[in-house]
Amino acid sequence: MGISASDRQRRLLVLGAGPAQLGLLRAARDRGLFIVACDRDAQAPGFEYADKRAIVSAEDEPAIGKLAEAVGIDGVIAPGIDWPVAIAARVAARFGLPHPLSPETASLAVSKQRQRERLTDAGVPQPAWQITTDAEGLPVPCVVKPPDRQGQKGLTLVRDASEVEAAVELAVAESRAGCALVEELVEGPEVTVNAFSTDGVFNPLTVTDRLTADPPAFGVALAHAWPSAHDVSEAVAVAGAAAEALGIENGPTYTQVRLSEGGAKVMELAARLGGGHDAEVCREALGIDPNELALGAALGEPVVVPKPSPAEGACVRFLVPPEGELVALEGLDEARAAEGVVDARVYRRPGWVFGPFLRGSDRAGFVLATGSSRDDALAKADRAADLIRFEAENAAVLQQT
Repeated sequence: MGISASDRQRRLLVLGAGPAQLGLLRAARDRGLFIVACDRDAQAPGFEYADKRAIVSAEDEPAIGKLAEAVGIDGVIAPGIDWPVAIAARVAARFGLPHPLSPETASLAVSKQRQRERLTDAGVPQPAWQITTDAEGLPVPCVVKPPDRQGQKGLTLVRDASEVEAAVELAVAESRAGCALVEELVEGPEVTVNAFSTDGVFNPLTVTDRLTADPPAFGVALAHAWPSAHDVSEAVAVAGAAAEALGIENGPTYTQVRLSEGGAKVMELAARLGGGHDAEVCREALGIDPNELALGAALGEPVVVPKPSPAEGACVRFLVPPEGELVALEGLDEARAAEGVVDARVYRRPGWVFGPFLRGSDRAGFVLATGSSRDDALAKADRAADLIRFEAENAAVLQQT
């Protein structure tokens, strides 16, 4: 794709420059946009694609507003992370910029409690749930988490009554609102429905299997694989119903759905691109790049979802680092050259400290691969990942926060 003079003159503010934003930032650079990226981490890997870097937290709304005013942006987007989705919508509204989400819809989407309430009102299948600050009488097993945090932050899988009190205390401490969301533990395979809505039409794209580790890393994906090994028609239906219930008419959605014995249930919807390179998997699987669609929506362009050209198999496999301080890395070039590998990357440089693999933010990098089937793509990604060797020491040092 050529870089037009008009694109080069347009300024896009991207909230976040971490691993979850890499695909969007790269797509924006390929398009030739002037990229303003902000992140609290001065060594965020996505800064390499930015024309202007701002060491500002993606959750610091006043500072982001000042930044937007100072640089004169034409659009703002928050890919891969939840809370800044609402900030991006409010900043766009404040400066009269196009945006796929209204501030009201975005604020609804980033609150797990308000999502649960809206899905209940609309009759969308979901786990039984309650908001509380009291551990007394809670059902076990259950999942306890803050209602306003992303990923696994403050999340506990509780299988024994003796664990409930500590789980609630952790969730309350991590919550912005000072409360805990307690959900029924729904057993069964988990899939992710990646979709893009245009003028109220829900366009499902990839449905990937979310392959996870056993507890204590409950819910942390080790890989996203396409196509799913399950019948996903019901998952697509409930994901579309959830988007409609939340009033999402335009832009990307990322919906985690559990395929339980009682039917598909919506675990969570995010009104954004997935943070685990889901857009890149979709690009390889269907020939459709959600990063490109999201850029168009953020800049107020008409967005048409193209017809897919399905491949046979694709996946992203995440790299799990050893605990301790990263001192050396080998094998990345070999992994990139391996059969079926589209891309491979390590996010962190020597000196970074890795704690236990408990959250998505503990990933060290990824391998993106294609194959003649889902399982073939996974096997090729695994072989490439085995070539990447991390050396860490001082496992007893303080874990990253």
